[in-house]
Amino acid sequence: MRAVVRALWRRTTGFFITLLITIIPISSSAGTIVRVSTTIGDFSMELLDDIAPITVRNFLNYVNRNDYNGTYFHRVVDNFVVQGGAYRFEPFVGPIDVSTDPPIQNEFNVSNTRGTVAMAKIAGDPNSATNQWFVNLADNLDLDTTDGGFTVFANVIGDGMEIVDAIDNQLTIDLGYKAPQAPYVTSAYEDPRNFLYMNVEIVERLSAAPNLFETNSGLLITSVDIDNGSDLIALNFNVVPSGDALVIQANLESVIPRRGPVEGVATYSSADGRFRIPSLEVNANGEVSVVSNVVFVLTNTSPVQFTLESFQQ
Repeated sequence: MRAVVRALWRRTTGFFITLLITIIPISSSAGTIVRVSTTIGDFSMELLDDIAPITVRNFLNYVNRNDYNGTYFHRVVDNFVVQGGAYRFEPFVGPIDVSTDPPIQNEFNVSNTRGTVAMAKIAGDPNSATNQWFVNLADNLDLDTTDGGFTVFANVIGDGMEIVDAIDNQLTIDLGYKAPQAPYVTSAYEDPRNFLYMNVEIVERLSAAPNLFETNSGLLITSVDIDNGSDLIALNFNVVPSGDALVIQANLESVIPRRGPVEGVATYSSADGRFRIPSLEVNANGEVSVVSNVVFVLTNTSPVQFTLESFQQ
């Protein structure tokens, strides 16, 4: 382990911010990794790019369009599947369908064992998968021989099944076909704001850090305590070009409720407009560092943007 000067941020359009950081070697992954941030915690999935290329490409099209951000898990069947990807909830409107691309060709190659991720489809039609996907909670081998087999396109990795199992352990409610077995996170169901929501983003590496910044994509994933407990949310930010300053913009579609406590949670104070991250994991071209006491100041409200003010090595 040795200290070296590395770039925290590097873009062709912009600027350089350098930090003295400790390099942590990491191994590369064979498949694309996505991080699923949920109301009760995050888990990651490694996609089977080579085994199910049509399905992976279809899934990533939705991810890249922000389509899964702010959606809720609408079907959780105990010891069977955790399913989502199809609906958002809009207050005073109700469930909103996520627009779908044309159905894709079935690519069944991998068995539906516990921890695998597969596409949902219409009964009787092998080639009907669009945007809905599910995590297998058990070895669901019957799915391998139903309707041509359900296409597995990813695996939950690391300790991710702990979060998936926690989702399975939530109480559910039947509100019709857009929420037939929807988990909720309160002791008693009140309205769809109690649903269990998610965001899905492509990341470069598996990480369980509560606050993560990737310099290549400019993605920041975090959970934020607003005004000392008045609200707790999870959301994503993206870097926007801004001369020599590091400016991040909130992805408002990714704002979802978060249940605490959250270790290392970031904070926002409306009194001074400061967004503070106690510890931030930074992934710069595969080299990982941790910086502390990162402070951003609110510099624009429409869109919501913050400018880096200070940090400590």
